[in-house]
Amino acid sequence: MKVLILLASMAVAGIGAATKADAETLSYVVVNDRIGTPGRQTVERSDDGTFTVKYIYKNNGRGPELVERFRLAPDGTFSEYHVTGTSTFGAVVDEHFERKGGVAEWRSTSERGTANVSGPALYVPLNSSYAPASVFIGAMAARADGAMPLVPNGTLRMRKLDEVEVRRSDGSRQRVQLLAQTGLGFGPWFLWATTGPAPRLFASLDLQEEMFVEAGWEENRKLLEEHQRVAERQALRDRAERLRHPLPGLTVVRNARIFDSEKATVGAPADIYILRGRITQIVPAGSLAREADNEVDAAGRIVIPGLFDMHAHVWRWNGALDLAAGVTSVRDMGNDNAAMQRMLDDVPAGRVLMPQIVPCGFLEGRSPFSSSFGITIGTIDEAKRAVDWYAQRGYRQLKIYNSFPKEILRETVAYAHGRGMRVSGHVPAFMRAADVIEQGFDEIQHINQVLLNFLVTPTTETRTIERFRLPAEKVADLDFDSQPVQDFIALLARRQIVIDPTLATFDMMQHRHGEIAAPYAAVADHLPPDVRRSLLVADMNIPDAATDARYKRSYAKLVEFVGRMHRAGVPLVAGTDSIPGFTLQAELALYVQAGLTPAQVLQIATLHGAKYTGTSHERGSVATGKLADLVLLDGDPTADIANLRKVALVITQGHWLSPKAMHEEMGIAPFVETVVAVRARVN
Repeated sequence: MKVLILLASMAVAGIGAATKADAETLSYVVVNDRIGTPGRQTVERSDDGTFTVKYIYKNNGRGPELVERFRLAPDGTFSEYHVTGTSTFGAVVDEHFERKGGVAEWRSTSERGTANVSGPALYVPLNSSYAPASVFIGAMAARADGAMPLVPNGTLRMRKLDEVEVRRSDGSRQRVQLLAQTGLGFGPWFLWATTGPAPRLFASLDLQEEMFVEAGWEENRKLLEEHQRVAERQALRDRAERLRHPLPGLTVVRNARIFDSEKATVGAPADIYILRGRITQIVPAGSLAREADNEVDAAGRIVIPGLFDMHAHVWRWNGALDLAAGVTSVRDMGNDNAAMQRMLDDVPAGRVLMPQIVPCGFLEGRSPFSSSFGITIGTIDEAKRAVDWYAQRGYRQLKIYNSFPKEILRETVAYAHGRGMRVSGHVPAFMRAADVIEQGFDEIQHINQVLLNFLVTPTTETRTIERFRLPAEKVADLDFDSQPVQDFIALLARRQIVIDPTLATFDMMQHRHGEIAAPYAAVADHLPPDVRRSLLVADMNIPDAATDARYKRSYAKLVEFVGRMHRAGVPLVAGTDSIPGFTLQAELALYVQAGLTPAQVLQIATLHGAKYTGTSHERGSVATGKLADLVLLDGDPTADIANLRKVALVITQGHWLSPKAMHEEMGIAPFVETVVAVRARVN
């Protein structure tokens, strides 16, 4: 969830440099094929040059509602900007920026600052509609060098990639250009803008599920997607070619101390031989003096199997974040099906920098709160056809979501089991976790969905942010030693129900404005400035000290409950549902906080990941015959789980990758100083 908020804040977008001709209302819509029009934006310019923007977006029972007012300086940058409203999960938004001469000042619920500014510079709001991106486009159009300083810090760069003509049904037409912006977030952002001396935002496409576009021009979506997909695929291919390095012939990783994920121990130094992406032999270090085409001196470093992120929503630009953290496999828990099929083709072909993907089929019911992922159904026949669609394409698991009709749940689960699929998900509205277990679920996503078992009534609406607010309010007083709770834990253990807690994501329950979100506190200083700023912004509405204290107690008990489940024999998997890579490291640290040993946590992130994705025959451990998914660490994670951040080298998919190089590509300060050399034999 957090990653979606973060990405939206980094994709801020609205209106360009203003002229008298702009004194009218401009309307935009968000188009989603499955749920219609989940968002709208209007931009109105008054006679005095003030812009007023109203933006609302609702998907999956949540979303922001914002009102912005701003004025532009002669150079097209903000001279004043103010936004109020509520964020995706209900936090108060109140942010103001003003520049007078060479001094810029800003304040919000999460930060306050001033800066001396010389020349044009663009303020980056922490919460916004799509309006600022349009301002950025207009201001950048006048920059011959394609770059402009950002406030509080950073540099925005923009370049043109393509241009097409768009038309609408009334016969009108115009030229629009595809632009790529860098300097915000971890990767490039692609925006469509009008052409001419005062360009403005025309559309923004994510190529997975939605389009933000000027109202009346929606019919051009296919045309824009085709052109943007070509441009993005080339950029992704170029990035992969820069950062992935092949290992032709025989490779040996010498003097490696291997973490045995089955025994949860670290072994004596060994040499690992690799050919065509698989481990061919593991022998004591130095016992074979054979030449290899490529040689890596691990120098006594710990080598662990590639990690699994068991709760991802894969986006084609985020793969480097995972790989740099040693995540070589991700289980995608819901996505646009067409986009996922393309990624499943692109990853093994090397066209995108991405871990290996294990897709999970997403199945949702129809309601005003429906998520837009996967397939939406209303009847048992539709549900069975959806299961067939996923099974025929090799999906090993089905994820059922909040609005799924409870009347057909049991039959759908049985049908999926009959097709050889595991079944997991959220607990559908008006049901409890115990109910879905009784009806055949194999796994439950998110710790809140587990503990709502004790908090909901038959009429509780868990398709809204109530599913987050209720655990924050009530878990603090829940007696884990009571018989109902003990019986429930025993049920989970007896049925071997897998739990995917995503604890780090639920830190939002205790996160206050102005504090770095706890899961990222240890890495925040390494991150790009705008990403670090976004971590100061709270998600939930925590109005006073008493509520803050209560929510903190509830969150501490969520962590405690994970430890209780583990000690009772309930199987856990490690997933994120947030910023790739860094969130998995935080998740695993929380399991240690819950009472697990670091070695047990590593087992969960490797062995359990392989077991519950059906890939144990080739992943999850460092063993002869398995895929060479290897992570070299500058520290022992069995002694301190924080050493997982010190990834020195990653080998996967027949290639080696430098985490340092990947991080630098994304504007992240590296976590290791030494670059492990991969030496090729010179013939």
